[in-house]
Amino acid sequence: MSALNLPQTRFSRWVDALVERVGRAISWLWITLLGTIALNVFMRYALGEGRIEFEELQWHLYATGFMLGLGYALKEDAHVRVDVLHERFSPTLKAWTELYGLLLLLAPFIALMLIYAVPFIADSFAAGEVSPSPGGLTHRWIIKSVLFVGMALLGLAAAARLTRVWKFLFFGKDGAG
Repeated sequence: MSALNLPQTRFSRWVDALVERVGRAISWLWITLLGTIALNVFMRYALGEGRIEFEELQWHLYATGFMLGLGYALKEDAHVRVDVLHERFSPTLKAWTELYGLLLLLAPFIALMLIYAVPFIADSFAAGEVSPSPGGLTHRWIIKSVLFVGMALLGLAAAARLTRVWKFLFFGKDGAG
């Protein structure tokens, strides 16, 4: 698949650098997740003692890695699309498709997720929500906050991508003039 070569903007350089740092930092979370899984399996099968907090921690680590990695996937253009069609498009048609996809599909989705995440997190914090499982993790609002942070990072990455597409379409393919 030929990637769309978009010009950079000052905003996109700043956001892409931020998202890159977060993505690289979060990539280490997968090692932690693997270690947690291995420890949990060892404890369950070798020692005969399963721990619910390790099982919940696995899900929290996975959710954190996934949510905080969404912006990085968009920045790297590694997100899902219908490649069988996209690969046949001209660069200009790819850019128009990207523009409308960002504005009409991704932006409203992110906005709704951010709007509804705030009361979701606030209610959890106010209630002092904990896991319903005996021995489960406490402070559920922390993992729920990852939803907001992940969507905010995705929103920044989408805005940066939008500035790049805009520059490509309206200021020439090299971004000049």
